Amino acid sequence: MATKIRLKRIGRRNRPFYRVVVMDSRNRRDGAAIEELGWFNPIEADKSYKLEEDRFLHWLKEGAQPSEAAHGLMKRSGLAHRWHLTQQGLDEKTIEKEMKKWALTREETLKNRAEKVTKKAEKAEEKIKAEAEAATAAEAAVEEAAAATEEADAKEDAPAEVEDIKAEESSGEEKEEVAAEETAVEAPVEEAEPETEAEAEAEAETEKSEDSEEAPAEDAPAEVEDIKAEETPAEEKEEVVAEETDGEVPAEEETSDVVEDAVENDEKDEKSEDK
Repeated sequence: MATKIRLKRIGRRNRPFYRVVVMDSRNRRDGAAIEELGWFNPIEADKSYKLEEDRFLHWLKEGAQPSEAAHGLMKRSGLAHRWHLTQQGLDEKTIEKEMKKWALTREETLKNRAEKVTKKAEKAEEKIKAEAEAATAAEAAVEEAAAATEEADAKEDAPAEVEDIKAEESSGEEKEEVAAEETAVEAPVEEAEPETEAEAEAEAETEKSEDSEEAPAEDAPAEVEDIKAEETPAEEKEEVVAEETDGEVPAEEETSDVVEDAVENDEKDEKSEDK
């Protein structure tokens, strides 16, 4: 009968638990077992197990073949190294010495494995942090680029807005000019008549000014005669004074002579003005 050392699954769904058993290789996995050699719990963090080393070695000597899962448990417990030493024909003392050395090296290997695991975890955390920093930097760069594009668009749009404002102002001025022209065209004809009257008055004034400029030339002799008339009364007055000094003339006669002279002078002035 070909015997085999393998794991037999027990437990409920999604909660596996295994027993290490010896059974006929022709039986199914969960079939009847010849003998139980230990157990294995993969759910726990440390994946605890327990093996009966003496019975395990006994069945190995009987020719039982371990499965891959059973062979992995043998490595973890050291049974695989012990079985290797027994197959070499060493005595029990040397086997115990070698097993002690293996235990020490096993502890070192476990420490190294733990350190490797921690290093891998740290590297994974560093990668995650670096990826997060790169993502934040990329987002910041994208935001800066978006802000720069918005500023550039704003600068480009500003001249266009100024041009639109200028165009609106120019259109408003053109509208005002057109309205002014329309009002000028629609003005009544009566406004033109006062202009013609004003022109006529201006022409009349210019004619009068021309006549006034010509009149002083004609009045020049009259002014000369007035000057002579003014000089002659002064001479007559001097003669009268001389006569008074020569002969005493009564005051009444003097006053009458003066009045007559004044009357004559007035008549002469009127004549000169009439001329």
